[in-house]
Amino acid sequence: MQRNAIGSSSNIKSAGYDEQTGRLEIEFHNGSLYSYDEVPQEKFDALIAADGDENQSVGRYFNQQIRGQFKGTKVEREEAAA
Repeated sequence: MQRNAIGSSSNIKSAGYDEQTGRLEIEFHNGSLYSYDEVPQEKFDALIAADGDENQSVGRYFNQQIRGQFKGTKVEREEAAA
């Protein structure tokens, strides 16, 4: 899934959305990746719009409108072979 870089957040590195399934992916600066199911397109659009908005932060929007509102699952990444 293609994710958009989030420039203004100290916690969220990128976010991506699959319109077909309503799946939202959030990548955090600590390296963890979470998937949220059945998220409306409007929620993703508002999350992206919060990047750079002086009246709303991406982290605040995520915490108020997505975390706890939609089922989140940690996505395990395969380690690259050494």
